[in-house]
Amino acid sequence: MWKDYSKSYIKNNRASSTSIMAAALVATMFLSFICSIAYNFWVYDVEQITLEKGGWQGRIVCEAPGSEQLSLVRSFANVEKALINGELSKKGKTVVDIYFRNAKTIYRDMPLIAAQLGLDKDSIQYNSLLLSRYFIHDPEDETPPMLLALYLVILMLVAVSLILIIRGSFELSMNARIHQFGIFSSIGATPGQIRACLLQEAMVLSILPMLLGSMLGILISYGTISAVNLFGADVAGRHEAAFRYHPFIYAATVFISFFTVIFSAWIPAKKLSRMTPLEAIRNTGGLLLKKRKHSRLLSFMFGMEGELAGNALKAQKKSLRISSVSLLLSFLGFSIMLCFTVLADISTRYTYFERYQDAWDVMITLKDTDISDFKLAAELQELSGIQDAAIYQRAESTVFLPEDLQSDDLASLGGLEAVAGAPKAEGRFQVSAPIIILDDTSFLNYCSQLGITPRLDGAVVLNQIWDSVNSNFRYKEYVPFVTENSPTTVLYKNGRSAEVPVLSYTQTVPKLREEYKNYSLVHFVPLSLWMDALNQTGETDDHIYIRAFSSGNADLTDLNALEQEIVALLSEQYEPESENRVQERLSNDNLIQGLVMILGAFCVMLAIIGIANVFSNTSGFLRHRKREFAQYMSIGLTPREMRKMFCIEAFVIAGKPLLITLALTVLFVQFAVTASYLDPMVFWSEAPVLPILLFAAAIVLFVALAYYIGGKRILQCDLNETLRNDALV
Repeated sequence: MWKDYSKSYIKNNRASSTSIMAAALVATMFLSFICSIAYNFWVYDVEQITLEKGGWQGRIVCEAPGSEQLSLVRSFANVEKALINGELSKKGKTVVDIYFRNAKTIYRDMPLIAAQLGLDKDSIQYNSLLLSRYFIHDPEDETPPMLLALYLVILMLVAVSLILIIRGSFELSMNARIHQFGIFSSIGATPGQIRACLLQEAMVLSILPMLLGSMLGILISYGTISAVNLFGADVAGRHEAAFRYHPFIYAATVFISFFTVIFSAWIPAKKLSRMTPLEAIRNTGGLLLKKRKHSRLLSFMFGMEGELAGNALKAQKKSLRISSVSLLLSFLGFSIMLCFTVLADISTRYTYFERYQDAWDVMITLKDTDISDFKLAAELQELSGIQDAAIYQRAESTVFLPEDLQSDDLASLGGLEAVAGAPKAEGRFQVSAPIIILDDTSFLNYCSQLGITPRLDGAVVLNQIWDSVNSNFRYKEYVPFVTENSPTTVLYKNGRSAEVPVLSYTQTVPKLREEYKNYSLVHFVPLSLWMDALNQTGETDDHIYIRAFSSGNADLTDLNALEQEIVALLSEQYEPESENRVQERLSNDNLIQGLVMILGAFCVMLAIIGIANVFSNTSGFLRHRKREFAQYMSIGLTPREMRKMFCIEAFVIAGKPLLITLALTVLFVQFAVTASYLDPMVFWSEAPVLPILLFAAAIVLFVALAYYIGGKRILQCDLNETLRNDALV
């Protein structure tokens, strides 16, 4: 049959063959791209976690173990290696990082290891974020992180929609040939011979497009990773993504596409095997509607043509399902993605850029450095481009606040219990007391700013607490925390305490790019006081920070020059990480733009899937709908009325996903704005209306174009001749 029929059919039906080849190429290309880009994002996420937290899977924190104890850990069969973490092993504690051969059993093995060392469960730590990337979760956790699983489900849904493109294209082509297969069956061709013929055709038409599509998908994913690196090049602290690819992805892509082709070609053969030759011969390939339903809305809006178009759409419901879902997902994804990025940009602008735009010009971070060891303060202040520089470090401590020391404003709100939900024990509250350790010069300048006598023998207390009863986190209002008649405060940490004189209570903070805890008593102290009396009552961070103001115009050129000048000075003794305010804003804008472009391209891809399916369906007009429109013409339907039917069908196919998307997008925006406590008018004044309308217009335009081409081909045929020929069957 291959020589006598299939070869000549492919040669003489180039439109049908091209449609199948294009469907296989496009679907395999997108499937390869999605799988490759998902794999690269996963690898990048694992690399990022490993760089930030380390590649260890389990960790034991204990008293300094001897070599025998470390050997005991390494003796476990599932332990690949165990290393002492020198950076974290300090202050009488030893931290052992453990790597497993099979990490799936880590939540069972770690308690056994701790028990062998004579330790309790509190000494165990898990790299939960890294483990979750391998779908390893704590079995006792009732709410494990499921974000990665959600991404995987979305990936599978998209992959299924791509697979259905190939299946849909084959189904349209093969179903149109049932009449021919019926003739072959009547003259002795067996179902097995017909199936073999169809499979041969499918493989000949699809094998090259599948291989080429897989390679194109890899190239597109490589370009996407390069674009991500380009847009994120200026983001501080970001490591560059390297393109990764696994042979398993290529094999899986080709196998899935190959299986889909085989499955798609098998369907009409199986359908034919259940039909008698006479039934197959009488099959006209037209649209059949088992149960006609009255299309009230379309009939009301467009009259008789609307009723006919509604019945035609119901008859094509199965073949148009992929188009409807793809168009809906693409437009919904594009709209929500744009609205989400606008909301994120507004939130970032309000809570970061606008809030701190006057609090810094250049920020320097010196990791693993203590403020008492910093020796370049004088040289830093003498740099020509600096107007002012503050050197500081964070520390954590605690105060015990008697109930009667709460301010009258706080008491009128119900006290700390009502505002912060803090428990009370023995008539007092345990309150977090973050400490900001300022260099002496910056602290004296801060005192002058407050209008108090500059001194280095006391602390300034930030006397404010968030009124969570009458305000939300977006627009916070504050009330005084404590009464201001106490001349001292007592700080506690690690079983030690120190009484500190209070120079002033204030609601004015120094100009630092810092976010302070909502329900805490922040203490600003000078370095000299910290070194003399307080360093045992607080636990410092591992880093120090330098905030610098420029003496120039504070534009991008000026801040870049100042940043380079500071880095050049500090690089002689330290490894500084730097950023400046203007470059940070530009980097954020570029990152959002890159995110919009990448996600937008993904949404465009889904739209192409839907539109390609619409074109595939309209390319079958000649085979499927000639008899239908010949019958309409026989009862007096004019070409103008048939064109109106085409317009109605195109309107419904494109309009239904758009209307559903608009409703869902409005609901999403309403929910997001309400959840973020944002003024709705702030969002609607910046809503991405124009891009959404342009995307919608593009969908409508291409669907209309598909129907225009299909309708033009129908109207150019001799429908009277079609009706006469079909009547003979």
